[in-house]
Amino acid sequence: MPLINVVLTLIVVGVVLWLINTYIPMQGTIKKILNFVVIVVVILWLLYGFGIINGGGDVHMPVVR
Repeated sequence: MPLINVVLTLIVVGVVLWLINTYIPMQGTIKKILNFVVIVVVILWLLYGFGIINGGGDVHMPVVR
């Protein structure tokens, strides 16, 4: 994953989150939950993108004969 794509994606996500927090009226609790979910998703995306974690949770079903 090229570094420029990572930086641009982080900038876009940050600006969109800032716009949502600034211009869309929401209760404070909902805003905190939204911010937390976005941060967790971005962190997971970065960990997958840089190969720190992988899709190791693949479930392999046995072959039925």
